[in-house]
Amino acid sequence: MKIEILGTGCPKCRSTDKIVRQVVEELGITADIQKIEELDDIINRGVMMTPAVAVDGEVKLVGRIPRPEELKKLFAEMR
Repeated sequence: MKIEILGTGCPKCRSTDKIVRQVVEELGITADIQKIEELDDIINRGVMMTPAVAVDGEVKLVGRIPRPEELKKLFAEMR
């Protein structure tokens, strides 16, 4: 699974990165987690509000810090 956190490095983006990594560790998922911080790369993915989370190339969450329960459900669906 490839998980991308899209954001320019603001506090909300850093919180999202931390929560994503915690959930991945809790669930024991093997995932390639990448931070996408370049504004052009973020915009090219159709994201206009950050933070955003993409899983396997598909943007799933935009414009807010995700709740851990929400990520657990999302990652379970993507397995």
